[in-house]
Amino acid sequence: MAKVVFTANIQRYVPCPEVEVAGHTVRDVLETVFADNPRARGYVLDDQSALRKHVTVFVDGTMIRDRARLSDAVCTTSTVYVFQALSGG
Repeated sequence: MAKVVFTANIQRYVPCPEVEVAGHTVRDVLETVFADNPRARGYVLDDQSALRKHVTVFVDGTMIRDRARLSDAVCTTSTVYVFQALSGG
């Protein structure tokens, strides 16, 4: 099963413990996480179920390409990191 890790800056607002879940795509994996943690869904996804502007996801160290459908592949040995982009000046 894939490991899903939410960075500490997201967990300041929504508790998201590290979990292992089954799934073949980023969407599959995240939907499984959100089934047990619905508050996380609203923080990570917008009202059209795409990644919010300041959230990014990496699978095995590579940023995903499909921010709308979340169709990037996930293997059983993958690690999926969910980041909140930090900005400022």
